[in-house]
Amino acid sequence: GGSVAFNERRSKLDCTIRNYSDRGALVDLGNVDLLAGEFDLTIPHKGLAFRARLIWRRSGRAGFAFRDHRSVPTQMTLNWALRVRAMERANKALTRRVEQLSCER
Repeated sequence: GGSVAFNERRSKLDCTIRNYSDRGALVDLGNVDLLAGEFDLTIPHKGLAFRARLIWRRSGRAGFAFRDHRSVPTQMTLNWALRVRAMERANKALTRRVEQLSCER
């Protein structure tokens, strides 16, 4: 999912990103007629934001071309949070083991 901000970021539409590259994106929107000119497209779960312009629109879909892109703050995904937690547990176990081995000397 993503969102499109327009009207000087006073208006926002949620959208579904069908595909994207470093040059543009294919997006499903409920009402593509509201878009014109340039706007901001944000893909939070990827930590990406783009200044984009509308290239084409039809049947609830639109093609965007990116002018620039930048990273945006995003929350960590559940998968990454679980991996971090597992690594923290492994790190604690290794630290305890190193301490045990150091005491045995």
